[in-house]
Amino acid sequence: MQCRAARALLLWSQEDLARRARVSAVTIRTFERGQGSIRPATARLLRLTFAAAGVEMIAGEDGGEGGDGEGGGGLGPGVRFARPVGT
Repeated sequence: MQCRAARALLLWSQEDLARRARVSAVTIRTFERGQGSIRPATARLLRLTFAAAGVEMIAGEDGGEGGDGEGGGGLGPGVRFARPVGT
């Protein structure tokens, strides 16, 4: 869900993300549908692609999926712009 949410913030299609991350669109579609997992190296590449575009992943309470390790303030995992929009 974080991948879809990050794409939504950036107004990117699955194909846009695939092209920017240099992975196949099938990989993105399969991953977002929950029909399989992706390799750790591919997950890291996606996080780096989103980070380069100004979007960061927010970890959930358990510090799991996400990336900031701050626990998300009692919320589940999510995404946010790394800096205020328009600056």
